[in-house]
Amino acid sequence: MTRATVSPELVEAVRVRLARSGAEPSAAQVAAALRAERAVLGDAEILAVARALRADLIGAGPLEPLLAEPEVTDVLVNGAREVWIDDGRGLRRTPVTFADDDEVRRLARRLAAAAGRRLDDASPYVDARLSGGVRLHAILPPVAPEGTCLSLRLPPRRSFTLEELVPGRGAVALRAMVAARSAFLVTGGTGTGKTTLLSSLLSLADPGERLLLVEDSSELRPIHPHVVRLETRPANLEGAGGVSLRDLVRQALRMRPDRLVVGEVRGAEVVDLLAALNTGHDGGCGTLHANNPADVPARLEALACAAGLTREAVHSQIAAALDAVIHVVREPGGGRRRVAEICVLERASSGLVRVVPALLFPARGEPEAGPALPSLLTRAPGVAG
Repeated sequence: MTRATVSPELVEAVRVRLARSGAEPSAAQVAAALRAERAVLGDAEILAVARALRADLIGAGPLEPLLAEPEVTDVLVNGAREVWIDDGRGLRRTPVTFADDDEVRRLARRLAAAAGRRLDDASPYVDARLSGGVRLHAILPPVAPEGTCLSLRLPPRRSFTLEELVPGRGAVALRAMVAARSAFLVTGGTGTGKTTLLSSLLSLADPGERLLLVEDSSELRPIHPHVVRLETRPANLEGAGGVSLRDLVRQALRMRPDRLVVGEVRGAEVVDLLAALNTGHDGGCGTLHANNPADVPARLEALACAAGLTREAVHSQIAAALDAVIHVVREPGGGRRRVAEICVLERASSGLVRVVPALLFPARGEPEAGPALPSLLTRAPGVAG
């Protein structure tokens, strides 16, 4: 028995009755509400209605089974009739649908409210974190003219060992970089596995080190005995009480970090991170969106200049602060994620920083040495192991 075989009007009547009483949608409460509606259903039907109502009232409604699938990383709703998932094999459409856009809108508003955020005509979009680390983005019509859009990004269900993510010599090189306390950025496009790889690298840090993780939403999952997490907070409806990544980076520096980690560098916090890496906080790291390694200096320059640094100051900071860039890609068609390059940041005669490949990892075959491999070996001698 599923919700589809039970009258939607009956389900809605039970929902309203439970909402008025403030009762939880347990099987007993649902049975009582059904009796009050003079509906006669068997035990299986009552349990089916209870499950459907729990999903609607405190879960993700029709999306609940998709979120429970172990390999799913993204659930995307494009209006009432299109629900897509990414389970590591690329995006594919599911048979799940909603009755109408009002149902999608109700779900979006309830999820936003559960995260303490407002979603309505006056504030038609929201970006928030739900319990369990799920990232929510929702946007309402008429901003989304074809219907309410929902994007749910799930955190990794488990931690991966480095060897599971990077085979052979690549794993040896990355282990050597962590052991040498190199400062690095994991770069790549959206959905390439930057956070997953960074979690695995942080798991290799010495157990005696104190890791300070600064994130917009808690996604890093290192297996390590001493992890302290700091998480941003949005401003309230009056615009007060917000805590930014930059605020948290500054606080983390006062908390005796052995490794300062910024989950995703995307704003003015880059200035404080680079300053910290230049003043004795070695071993720091983070992730950065970039389509290819060569774009990294320009991305950092854009962020830091917007925060008030001059171009010359930015490149001086980058050259002194960062040792390497680890670039990850996702193969065409939504295929597997893999490390593509390990690069070194070097300062050119112009004074600007450039990214030079040290190790390249083709999709097939053995790793290839790049022109900056001797420089990488100087910074992390065990890379050649």
